[in-house]
Amino acid sequence: MGMFDIERYLNVRSAHGASVGPDGDHLSFLMDTTGVPQVWTLSEPGAWPEQRTFFDDRVTFASWSPERPELIVGRDRGGDERETLYRLDVPTGGITDLTEHPDAKHWFGGWSPDGERFAFASNRRESAVFDVYVQDRTATGADAELVFEGDGWLSVDGWSPDGDRLLLTESHSSFDQDVYVLDVATGTRRHLTPHDGEVRHLSAEWGPDGEGVYLATDRDGDVLSLAHVDLATDDVAAVEAADDGTTPLDDDEWNVDGVAVDQESRRLVYSRNVDGYTELGVGELVAPGRLDHFPTPDLPPSVAGGVSFGPDGDRFALTVTRSDDTANVYVVDATTGVAERWTRASTAGIPRDTFVAPELVRYPSFDGLEIPAFFSLPATDTGHGETPVVVDVHGGPESQRRPSFGRVKQYLLSRGYAVFEPNVRGSTGYGRAYTHLDDVDKRMDSVADLKAGVEWLHDHPAVDPDRIAVMGASYGGFMTLAALTTYPDLWAAGVDVVGIANFVTFLENTGDWRRELREAEYGSLDEDRELLESISPINHVDDIAAPLFVLHGENDPRVPVSEAHRIVEGAREAGVPVRELVFEDEGHGFTKLENRIEAYSAVADFLDTHLGSGAESA
Repeated sequence: MGMFDIERYLNVRSAHGASVGPDGDHLSFLMDTTGVPQVWTLSEPGAWPEQRTFFDDRVTFASWSPERPELIVGRDRGGDERETLYRLDVPTGGITDLTEHPDAKHWFGGWSPDGERFAFASNRRESAVFDVYVQDRTATGADAELVFEGDGWLSVDGWSPDGDRLLLTESHSSFDQDVYVLDVATGTRRHLTPHDGEVRHLSAEWGPDGEGVYLATDRDGDVLSLAHVDLATDDVAAVEAADDGTTPLDDDEWNVDGVAVDQESRRLVYSRNVDGYTELGVGELVAPGRLDHFPTPDLPPSVAGGVSFGPDGDRFALTVTRSDDTANVYVVDATTGVAERWTRASTAGIPRDTFVAPELVRYPSFDGLEIPAFFSLPATDTGHGETPVVVDVHGGPESQRRPSFGRVKQYLLSRGYAVFEPNVRGSTGYGRAYTHLDDVDKRMDSVADLKAGVEWLHDHPAVDPDRIAVMGASYGGFMTLAALTTYPDLWAAGVDVVGIANFVTFLENTGDWRRELREAEYGSLDEDRELLESISPINHVDDIAAPLFVLHGENDPRVPVSEAHRIVEGAREAGVPVRELVFEDEGHGFTKLENRIEAYSAVADFLDTHLGSGAESA
């Protein structure tokens, strides 16, 4: 049996969300030492950090001013995702509410180059649409200037180097975006990415001198590649390597999933998602759309992102996490690739060498499609069919399980459970065609991929086929419920966290601002209601044969808590052993430490009861 209880694992800390200060010597980041992420700062690697915010609720981001020792900080309340923006004066510790509209969402869009103004998108005028605002740094909510009225899901990607224009992205669905340039003074908007059908345009960044825009797009193929939009000609072209570097830009297998540009130094960092792991490319733009590469950063195999350049572009900070170590902030020398870890997020006294890294496997599904998965075996495994397995399904569905650190996962491994994390069809990271294999009427094909994964587990010499549980959050909660209702004989237990039980009521009750995007993935209430009813687990609850545990947050703006109540009520009426746990001060997931401890202690007890912990049976 593991030495440490679930509370100890949930006290493993995470340091992420770095921002480099205007002097280049100070770094801010978010860390959850107090139980929820707050702003901390550091002035040198490994130094003792200083806590700067003291909210009861989580801080969602922090961004340094380019000119002053101050940050703009985002915070919501009880997981409601309605971000309020604050200005934090670092020398005095003073915090000012900038937006003063607690019932609206505010998506930060960056500081102006002179640090006098900032931009954001908000649905304060109408809940289902986002407008663009500009505000002086010392002004308050009533003084924000509405510079563009939107009619959909708009976000702001940053200011042009001259401070006259804003870069905007409008999302029509998870696989279809458009990028615009907005003239702040006139409110006129220029469309940069006209296209037919669904095309992704992501991570848009201004190029040096404002001559163009860099972004990731799949307009010319199945995967996202790094492209340049020339503002003089409107031409969109793939970025070319201007050197004989080791990181080519003509990869046609893996997505470019992030771009960051430093204006003055002309340096660019892009990330490529290679089978879930991050590969970074770093270089200098020697001409528009031409990148001269520097050496690849010497980071461990990991998931990395959130790049923030220092003021002269010589260094950049980013978050690095891997399965066998918690998230920390590293600083990379742009020209040499030398990386240094700046933060030392605590592992709560648990030796790092006890954390388990997964094996990347692939298994065939019902139609021969190869499904990638991460499979982690506990140290207690004997290879004689005695190990229970938790099949952990990611949310999204436009998401991907990647080899990042998981506190609950490492606890389960310490208890003798194996953990199987499949990236079923519909997952991102494997090209556009793969992501569409579960759309609308093909939804249940992804559930069949879970069945195929269990069949693969049955053939594995380590696995006890009678002790396999399924667990997932959000869309992964739907997958859990769908697996339990569609293939009831495969499972010994199921854990549904903030999951969808009924697609019709989910779409009717989810936030106005999200409904259109969700219908693009799942099907529309007007045209696909019969299909949505047929695949909703609530309508097949009688088929569940395994004990079920349902957890939810009362303030969930994405999947309303009514989804939890419905599935629990239906399961009870069907005679299924079911438990429900709802947190009044949480939203779509659990962010507060005391709630996470209560939730996952209960999950661990539930699994031990119905599977028997692997450590005890080995």
